[in-house]
Amino acid sequence: MKIRDPKAYQDFLNGVIEGETIEKLTKVFKDAKHFYDNGECDLSDDALMYEVYIYANNDPKIIGNMSWGLTVMQPVLVNNECNVTRGHFHEDLNCSEIYVGFAGEGLLILMDENNECYAEKVSVGSIHYINGKLAHRLINTGDSEFKVGCCWNTTAGHDYERIENNPFTYRVFKNDGKIETRKH
Repeated sequence: MKIRDPKAYQDFLNGVIEGETIEKLTKVFKDAKHFYDNGECDLSDDALMYEVYIYANNDPKIIGNMSWGLTVMQPVLVNNECNVTRGHFHEDLNCSEIYVGFAGEGLLILMDENNECYAEKVSVGSIHYINGKLAHRLINTGDSEFKVGCCWNTTAGHDYERIENNPFTYRVFKNDGKIETRKH
């Protein structure tokens, strides 16, 4: 019997993912400007906004296979708007997702098909169930890296176009250390 090294899983639980089966996606400001209410600011185009690490060793065509990921967001403000991920619906609205707070603090903003939004606070150890019918996006509201682990069905898919055509209806800003939400 061969005994496998669980390094990818151990590192994942420590807030780091690396290895042959890990796909790393990096989002810099020039590629994220359109996520914000006003993307014109002094931030460098190559400023790191967030990284996503995905454990991609499962066959995505097999129903029931799970993907694991980690999002690492920087504590960046764009004209006082808190750093956000792109956000998405799932292509298969029957596929839910789980988020777990690993480091830092922030929000998980959720939007239903009627454009109604609500948010949940995310902190170390918090667990969040995301119904497959809800769009979701992470927001770093803290002063340090915000790390969130996630797990979803490999067949879920990501529908980014739907969010681009129908953006989240709320924005989150940080002014003098206080968080405020604004309807967009």
